[in-house]
Amino acid sequence: MLTLDPHPLLVARAFVTRFPVALGELAVPEWLYALHSDAAEAPVKRTEELRGAVRDLLRHGGYKPTGRGKPSSEYLVRAATEGGLPRINLAVDACNAVSLHSGLPISVVDLDRTRAPLRIGLAGQESYVFNASGQTIDIEGLLNLFDADGPCANAVKDAQRTKTHPGTLRTLSVVWGVAEFEPHVERATTWYRELLERAGAATEPA
Repeated sequence: MLTLDPHPLLVARAFVTRFPVALGELAVPEWLYALHSDAAEAPVKRTEELRGAVRDLLRHGGYKPTGRGKPSSEYLVRAATEGGLPRINLAVDACNAVSLHSGLPISVVDLDRTRAPLRIGLAGQESYVFNASGQTIDIEGLLNLFDADGPCANAVKDAQRTKTHPGTLRTLSVVWGVAEFEPHVERATTWYRELLERAGAATEPA
């Protein structure tokens, strides 16, 4: 269901999650919230080498991953140390826990808000709205998840039009990994799926 354009640095891992009821009806277990602490035990650990490699991945197509355009995983580290990550829903909270500890940017979108076909590739001179306030991000040269209506997620900010909401029943997660850290990407993805399944969801590779 998902195709990838050739890229020398990217190792992406994607999977679909199906929830037993809509996200708005699911309580998030406290053990998952506990993983939002930077001091929590986790089977994967971010490094400075990986942080640099992720920035190189985003920079490869001409995008500048600095300032407000830095990888989402770096925002999570700052948030975790300055006051804690926000509680949103099971899908996003699991995503944030894995991204925080692994150092890998992760996108999670409502699969039923996308239209096939789905593809990962570089964006052209494009932008999209990324929050409810209507703010936009310019994504030229940045790797993105595309559906039939255009770009909808990347390693910096996901599009508002495909974000999860209380009625979400299915999501697509994309782990934005780097080829030289492929074993780390695999471990992070496996742990991510384990967390969701422990919380009662079902996952399958995309």
